Formats: sequence, structure tokens, C-alpha cells
Amino acid sequence: MSRRQPRWARWPTERLLALRFADLDLTLAGSWLEECVEELYGELARRHLAVRPHVWLAQEWFSPAGIPGIALPFYLAHPRLLRLERAQMLEVEGGDRAECLKILRHETGHAVQHAFRLNRRRRWRELFGPSSLPYPEYYRPNPASRHYVQHLKLYYAQSHPDEDFAETFAVWLRPRSDWRRRYAEWPVLRKLEYVDQLMHELQGKEPPVRTRRTVEPLSSLRMTLGEHYRRKHEAYARGFPTSYDRELRQLFSDGPRHQRHEAAATFLRRNRPAIRRLVARWTGEYQLTLDQVLTDMIGRCRELRLRVVGPERKVLVDFAVLLTVKTMHSLYSGRRWLAL
Repeated sequence: MSRRQPRWARWPTERLLALRFADLDLTLAGSWLEECVEELYGELARRHLAVRPHVWLAQEWFSPAGIPGIALPFYLAHPRLLRLERAQMLEVEGGDRAECLKILRHETGHAVQHAFRLNRRRRWRELFGPSSLPYPEYYRPNPASRHYVQHLKLYYAQSHPDEDFAETFAVWLRPRSDWRRRYAEWPVLRKLEYVDQLMHELQGKEPPVRTRRTVEPLSSLRMTLGEHYRRKHEAYARGFPTSYDRELRQLFSDGPRHQRHEAAATFLRRNRPAIRRLVARWTGEYQLTLDQVLTDMIGRCRELRLRVVGPERKVLVDFAVLLTVKTMHSLYSGRRWLAL
């Protein structure tokens, strides 16, 4: 972090939420984000690609159409904002170095596509589909599909042709990814080999699109952080499935005498990696397959205000059994649609 701490760094949450984005006065200079971006540039240099996506701070992760740059979420630029994001959204997307680099590689795939207008190529469209397809509000992934790489959560490559390319590029770019062995005999290997061939073709070439324009930088936003989070909560207000309620109430409690016990949602978030690993061993499923069902169940526990009752180890195993059953039903019953 920069030595100069912003005036709001020690503010209470209520006061911080009343602050406008434009008044955050954030910078990447001296932050760990700057180091991540430099590491990304090093990966591109080792691949002899001339593209260096420019970056700026905005509300969320994105790479705007037609612009070879990447917007980084504001909350990654300061520890106080990281804590606020976690408190408001329960998780922090890109909140550690490894995950930040994963997302940066994905967004760089978009930036490279924009810089070289790759979606205009016939072979690109044959493999990934038309970039002009409208983005859906929801998509239904097939966890068993071998036509897509698996990089970001929720089988994101299956949501749109542009995301398919960005995910494939990210897998190709990651150092020591060993994608040829990982995806051997998968149909998606054709896409990876095409990206490999295409990037060799583009080595050392200056892209035709080199604009440094930014979209919705923080300095232009008059919205407050509180308004931002209210909108995000409304966007997620599709609700969590109530089909888990009976089993969750059997496992946890909303009784008044248990109100001093740990919240079930907190307990599950704290044990989330261990639960995923345990169920993955039992079922042979990828941990990413389990994560969306787990997210729904954590959300429903929060809405029902459930509390942990009983020995932690027993509750952990019992919940893992429940997650196993619900995951298999949810993902293979043909009714799972994910918000984009």
C-alpha cells in the first residue's frame, strides 16, 4: 500500500457507505494490484505479445467492447474496502493474488480479442461462435461438457462465445498450465491449439486497436458506495432455492435459545474449502461443480437465520452428505440456471 492512508480508512461502515466513488481518491500506485498487473505484463512479454492492457479502477471487473483495457474493482485497491466488500457480499472476487491473476488473465483474453478484432476471423467464429450473440441474463452450464475449458467458477466459458475465448486464452496464458496434458482427448483441445497457433501468429505485432480510453472510472462516478451495494443486493435478489429448507432446518436451528450460537452461513463459509474437498473426494466431482449449490445453501441459511447446533465435526459431515445429494440433483436434473 501507498504510505499515505486515505481519510476514510478508519471510518465506520455507515459513514463509508455514504461516500461517493469519485471521493475515494484511489490509485493503483504502490498497491498489490500494481504488482499483479506487472506480473501479467511479464507473462505477456514471455509470450512475445505486444499487447499490454491498460488498467483503471471502476466498480467491477470488465473489459469494454472495442477497448483493449481492463477495469479493476475498487475494493481491491485498499484493505478497508476489501473488508467492506466481504461484509456486504460475503466474498471478494479476486481478493487474493492467485485469484486476481486468474481473473486478470481472463480479462486479458477480452482485451486481446478487442485489440486484434479476433472475433471477425472465420475460424474464430467456427470454434467459439458469433461474438454478436446477445449476452443472456442466465445460462445453464453442463458440468460434464468437455467442449469448454474450466478456469473461472461456474463453468463461465459456457455463458457466451466471448467468455469461451477469454477462458481458453487464460488457460493458455497461465504459466505451467500444461494444457495439452490436462485437456488431452477433450474436444476443447482444438480451441486451445487454435489459440496457441493464433498467438504465435500475433507475436511482436502491434494491434490495430490501441485506444487507451477508460469506461466509468471511479473519478467519474457520483454514486455512493451504499447505492452501489443496494443495487448489487437487488440484482442478487432472485432469491435462493427454498427446496433446501426442510433439510437445512433439520441440520441447523432458528430457535431462540440458539441465537448465541454461530450463524450457519458463517460456519459454512468458514469451512467452505474443506466441505468442497470432502464432497469432491466422495463424488469425484470437480469442486467448481459443488460451489454454486453450496452458495445457494449458504444464502438460504442466511435468509432463514439458522444457527449451528451440535458438535462441529458431526455438523460438518452431515452437511457434506446433504450437499452431495443436492448437488447431484441440482446439476443433473436439467433445472440449474446460473445468473450471468
